[in-house]
Formats: sequence, structure tokens, C-alpha cells
Amino acid sequence: MTLHLDDLVPATLRRGWAADGTCPDLDLYALFRTHRLAAPGRVAVIDAAGELTYAELDHLARDAAAGLRRLGVCEGDVVGVQLPNGRDAVVADLALAALGAVALPFPVGRGITEAVSLLGRSGARAVIAATEHRGTAHASELVAAAERLPGLRAVVAAGPQEPPAGSAAWSEVLSADGRAFVPARPDPDGAARILVSSGSESEPKMVAYSHNALAGGRGNFMATLIAGAEPPRCLFLVPLASAFGSNGTAVTLARHGGSLVLLDHFSPRGALAAIGEHRPTHVLAVPTMIRMMLDQPRPGPMPPMTALVLGGAELDAATAAEAGGVFGCPVVNLYGSADGVNCHSGFRPPPVGDRGPGVVVGLPDPRVAEIRIAPAPDGNEFGEIIARGPMTPMCYVGAPELNRRYRTADGWVRTGDLGVIDADGRLRLVGRLKRVVIRGGANISLAEVEHALATHPGVREAVCLGVPDRVMGERLAACVVPRPGHAPDLAVLTAHLLRQGLERSKHPEHLLLVEELPLTPAGKPDRDALRDLLLGGRRGSA
Repeated sequence: MTLHLDDLVPATLRRGWAADGTCPDLDLYALFRTHRLAAPGRVAVIDAAGELTYAELDHLARDAAAGLRRLGVCEGDVVGVQLPNGRDAVVADLALAALGAVALPFPVGRGITEAVSLLGRSGARAVIAATEHRGTAHASELVAAAERLPGLRAVVAAGPQEPPAGSAAWSEVLSADGRAFVPARPDPDGAARILVSSGSESEPKMVAYSHNALAGGRGNFMATLIAGAEPPRCLFLVPLASAFGSNGTAVTLARHGGSLVLLDHFSPRGALAAIGEHRPTHVLAVPTMIRMMLDQPRPGPMPPMTALVLGGAELDAATAAEAGGVFGCPVVNLYGSADGVNCHSGFRPPPVGDRGPGVVVGLPDPRVAEIRIAPAPDGNEFGEIIARGPMTPMCYVGAPELNRRYRTADGWVRTGDLGVIDADGRLRLVGRLKRVVIRGGANISLAEVEHALATHPGVREAVCLGVPDRVMGERLAACVVPRPGHAPDLAVLTAHLLRQGLERSKHPEHLLLVEELPLTPAGKPDRDALRDLLLGGRRGSA
């Protein structure tokens, strides 16, 4: 089944960016092939199994594409991918691009409730999942849930373990002969990938990106951080299946002909060892990972790098300075989201003693995303940040209400963030309108957790919010009004959330029980007052 997706950016703009060279105007697999033909022996992927050259990776991708086609995957089909960082994830990316299918990656560890939501709402026809990863049998869970997904034709199980009954083995897919495979040639402005963002909604948002938006717009962002003529060598500590991780296969490999260094899961010691052994030019991570790495003993000075590129949340200035000294390179803070905004600090930090409002993000780059400030709702002193440019996604998937809420008639993305453009043309982030907590670089929808808490029989009302944390940036707190005769503790509530299918990464870590919620003059829960109560006496830490 071909998923119909409307591009909310005017076609004249898309074609203009292709005509003037801002976007490459080729599909992702064709772009990858240009590098494979130019440098077949260049290293493309380094993972726990060793190195893969561009030629070896292409051979695997073509075999996988032929095998998936044999399973019935067609051009335009949505295919879910739930694999850890490693060569299989990259092969799957390239195989789906070669088929002209639309990849829907989501990280390992996401619960089955979320997986069913994503696959069902997107109309996915197949899913490639880890047989087992760190104690979770993703493929088995998906086979068991297949009856809830009438559009799903195949579950492909990847990994050394025995594939569950009812699934196809990834090894069998790779055994197909790709020599006769003829790649599709999809429209470069057509959908290539669906990025998943927890955002501020009760269900994860899905955002459709074209080949040009990924390799062009996002590729242009990465181009500003490449020093010299050599292709980048990027250590991805974030999942390739995340929105930030979309800068992996599509950007590092297909656009820039670089190399990916991949760990199947993050640990601070493992990350430091990978830097020492593989000498990446760039490390892509969230601030929490860097904080954890800084607390680890190091055997000696770090090898030279071009930049630490950090997204998901801001790294405080003191830690950024410490990281810059330890790693001997600039620390680039990235302001961006799956929804379609991107701006970063570049290699130069903001001037010392800056006293303007908010946080200096950087100079917007129109080759990535033009940024403007629009009037914010409720007469806020600052305006709302809106963005539109080559990296702007096509639309939200299966959610017309989100398109109406977050997209303008001429294709601009409403970020829900407050900001201002200063006299030097720099974007300054002042605040956020959306109800979201960023814990360790991962977005947690407050609405999703609040809705799940409200289903507990002992909870009358629940409000969630973030409290500052040195390591994670923020941690999630729940403020609960119990029903008469009840006094649920944190353990009881988190056990309930687990039964509701909410994965542990979204569970509150602090609990405040109140007889009633304080209200603002407008009659809404006063989150600032609740936060003051929490910070004045936290209890119930997990």
C-alpha cells in the first residue's frame, strides 16, 4: 500500500532549491552509489563486527533489497525498522531507499504499545526488528501484535538468535542474489523516511521527510561542520533510528561519503574507548552522554576531533567549556527537531558576558532552514520561532490535526518555542510553548504520561513537569491529587504505568502528592508553583 503524503511546502520552492544546487535532486540510494563507485574501498561502517567498505555495504544493501522485494515490499510501502546501531540498520536504510520504500525507524527499547501505534497509524506493510536486544524480544512482541496490524504483511527478525515462529529471518533476506536487482528511482521530493518524535502529543508524532530534505537540507547542516576536504568520520552515540540519527545513513554516507562508527548501545566507557580506537572527526550525542563521559577516568589525551555535535537539549556553558578542554575541539549545540527546525552555535561559542534575552542558538542558515519570529499566542512578550527551508519535512503522517496546528498555509513550521532574532542576526531561544520534558536528550510528552497516570484508580488528577538535573538536564516529576482514601507512592504509580505499556524511560522519577492543584489566574494548573514545591522538598525518587 502506497502511503499518500501531501508536501505542505510549495512545489515551486522545492524545485527552486533543486535547480540552484541547494539540494542534490537525487534519491538517497543514487547518492550513495556515486560514492560507492568513486571510492569502493573507503570504509563506510565500523561496528562490533569490524569494518565494511562502500563496495561491501552496497553488496549487502542490494541483496537485502532483493530479499525484501521477494517478501512483497514495493515502492512507496512504509517499512518499520527497530534495530540497534550497527551494520544491519545501515543496510536496511539503504535497501529501503533502493526499493523506493519509506523507512520508519524507531529505536530499540521502545515498548510494543508505541510500536503498534507507529506501525498502525503509518499503514506499515513490514517491519525489520531485533530478535532480541538487551533483554527485550522485539520481533516476538511484534509477531504477537500482528493481529492488531491488519496492514502488516511481514515481520523480519534480525540477530543471531532463532527467529520467532511467524517471522522471516533477516539472514534469509540477505541470502537473496542482488546482482540482478534494479533499483527504483523515486522522486527526490518524494518521501524517503518518517522521523519519530515524542514531542508534546499523547502519541508519538511521525514526520515525513523527502530525499532532498534529508540529503539536501540536513546534509547542508552537516556540511557547515566539516573542516577540510576529507569526508567526515562520525561516531553516532545517538540511535540511528532517532531524528538526530537521521544524519547517519542519509547525510554522513549518502550525501558526504563519510564513515559511520557505531556502538549497539551507549556506555560512557565504550564511547571513550571508541574515540581512542577509531579516531572520529565528529561525535554526535546528547548532553547527558557527554556529562557521563566527563565523569569517567581517561587513559590520556583524546585524539584530535573536529567537533562534538550535541542535540536534544542545551549543554550548560560550564560543562561545554569543560568538554571543549577535555576533547580538544569545539562543542556545537544544535537547536533542532524532527518537526523541521535547525540552527546551531557553530565552531565559535557566544561571546563571554552576553546579556541578551534567552540563550544564543546561532545564525540561521537559509540553505538548511530560514527562521523567522511570528506573533505568539496569549500576547507573549516574545514571538514564536517558525522555520521553512530545504530541510522542512513534507507533513505529519496520519495526523491532519497536527498539520493544521503546526504548519502554516505556505509551509512554515510552528515550533512552539519562543525566541527573538537579535541585532547580529542570531536566533535566541527564550522559552518553550510546548509541554515537553527533555530528559537526557529524549523528549517526554507530558500529556502522554498524564493521561496514563489518570487511569490509576487512586489518582484524581495528575500534572507532570520537569525539574532541573545536573546529569540528565531534566527529570520528570508527577504532581498528583489522590482520590479520597488513597495515597499512591511512586513505586505503585510506575508499576501501573508499566502495565499501561509506557516504557520506563517515560516514568516519573519524583512524586508530589497535593490536596489540590494551585491555579493560575486563567484557571490552569500553576506549573511554576508546583515546581517550587517540588524543588523545596523532593520526595519519592526512583
